[in-house]
Amino acid sequence: MKNNYAIVVLSFLFFISVLFIGCSGMTPAQKGAVGGAAVGAVGGQLIGGNTKSTLIGAGAGALGGALLNDAVNKDKK
Repeated sequence: MKNNYAIVVLSFLFFISVLFIGCSGMTPAQKGAVGGAAVGAVGGQLIGGNTKSTLIGAGAGALGGALLNDAVNKDKK
């Protein structure tokens, strides 16, 4: 059992490191879409409790995050 726990922890750390390396070249709108999708997916799962709600939340969050982050960055320029 301890061996399975170590594999899960190492896999998670590897995934997080790849995620941060992969996001280094993204535009602000793309970063907003990723963050919005994550928040939307969690929100959809909490509200609906099924896969359909999670996917709808992720889609809505990605769209909202991209639009919001794009609008904020246009104001900064």
